[in-house]
This record gives sequence, C-alpha cells and structure tokens, in this order.
Amino acid sequence: MLMMNRALCNFVGNGHSKIKAFKLMNRIKHILCFCTLSLLSLTSISHADNVLRMSTTTSTDNSGLLNQLHPVFENQFNIKLFVIAVGTGKALKLGENGDVDVVFVHAPAAELAFVDKGYGIDRTAVMHNDFVIVGPAADPAHIKSRQNLNEVMNILGQATTPFVSRGDDSGTHKKEKSLWKAVGIQPAADNYFSVGQGMGAVLKIADEKQAYTLTDRGTYISMQDKIQLDIVFEGDPALFNPYHIMAVNPEKHMHVNYGLAKKYIDFVTGQQGQQLIADYKLHGQPLFYPYAP
Repeated sequence: MLMMNRALCNFVGNGHSKIKAFKLMNRIKHILCFCTLSLLSLTSISHADNVLRMSTTTSTDNSGLLNQLHPVFENQFNIKLFVIAVGTGKALKLGENGDVDVVFVHAPAAELAFVDKGYGIDRTAVMHNDFVIVGPAADPAHIKSRQNLNEVMNILGQATTPFVSRGDDSGTHKKEKSLWKAVGIQPAADNYFSVGQGMGAVLKIADEKQAYTLTDRGTYISMQDKIQLDIVFEGDPALFNPYHIMAVNPEKHMHVNYGLAKKYIDFVTGQQGQQLIADYKLHGQPLFYPYAP
C-alpha cells in the first residue's frame, strides 16, 4: 500500500489532481478493507471465542491511542483484536451489517439513531476532546483575531479562504456540516475541497494547500511534527467532541461476539482503560480526556 501511495502521488501534480488521487487511494483501501473483513469473517467462524472485530474512526486510529490500549487488552484476555478504521458513517454501517462486533465512534446523533434502530446496545461514554480549526501559520483569513465561531465559519465559507473537508460522512464531517448549517451558508465551491479522506490525510492535504480545516485535537497533536498548520480557533462549546462505544446487537446478528465486545467495553470504560487514556500524551499534551472521574 505504501508503494501504491507513493506511485500515485508521483503520478499527479497539485490541487484537484492530487485530491482525485487521494480519492482513488481511498477507494482501493476500502476494497482491501472489505476483503480483509471477508477473511476475518471466515476466521471468526473457527476462532469465535478469541477474535474481536471493531470498527472505529480514523481520528481514534490516527492518534495512536489504540496502540496504547489494545496490547494490554489482548494480553489480558488472550484474544486478537482486528480494527477497521473508517469514517463514523462507515463504521456504523459495518456494525449495522454485522461485519464487526463493537463500534467506537464520535457522532452522538448518528450513534443514537444506530441504537434506536436496534443495531447497537450498551452505548457508553469513553472519552472526549474537542474539535479545533487549523490553518496556515500566516493565517491569511485572520481567523485568530475572531472570537465568535459563527463569524469564523462565515469567513471560511468565502471563496478566498481555501478549506479542506473530510467529505466522508465521518464524525468530523458531520460536525463540519452542522457548523455550516448553523450559519446558513454553503461554502464557495472554488476553494472548498471535499476529499473523502481520513483525518490524517486531510491534515496533510490542508498543509500542502495552505488551507484551513476542521480536525479533532487528538489527531492534530499526533501530527504536529509532520505539518505546518496552527490552531487558529478553539474553545467554543459547540466544538466539544465526545466518543462512545457500542456493542453490535446479537439479536440482529447472532454471529457477533457479544461476550468479547462487552469485555472490551468494560475494559475501556473501567479503571484500567480510563487510566491508559488519561496517561496517553504526545508532545507533552493529552490527546483525550477519560469520562471516569
């Protein structure tokens, strides 16, 4: 996959051509992802007691937090945990289809709809951070001097201020759409780039284009040494970003491993998991805050 990414990036230039290449890579990754899921489904038939399949967001995965949590959980319960990192919308769809056992995402309205339809159970708060708006250090749109989020979104909606959108039905994309809706505008098409990529890729594209974007703070911190973007707006209550976990309902899909899903939920929301979340820092900064007191 790394060689494929490099080849495509070398093939195209900047701007829309590069974004098209990123979208192509994304489609290829999704094909490989679903091929992996098919193999995992076969694996789970013969090893159902020690395999847990989880869909989660790219922001959770990109942050590196799962590398802190999962070895501890796997060793403690002698299991193998397979992670599919996609946007929240796709992560929930995998749960709806019964392709995973547990879903770990950050879009409360979509999560509640998932539960209300009977696909998810045991929804529990795990952690939170916040969304921030990042952009070029020079801040050509003068966002840093603004105090009001609605004013910021109006400025970002203008054609003179390039903006990169996840465009992937993720929790971050859902939040972005709600912020545009709050000010009643559609961003100008000329400089609005909807790329259909995960958070890490979006930050790299925004950095290359010297554009603005909305990101969760955790992923931004994890990539600070790879990009030259600054936080230009933060702290508004509307930018609060909670993460919840849910088991896929075994009444909808009898083959799911509810027993292990419940153990994982208890682990990440229990004292040990919450302490691991609290202790996880990069560049001296916490990426997430646990919900347990």
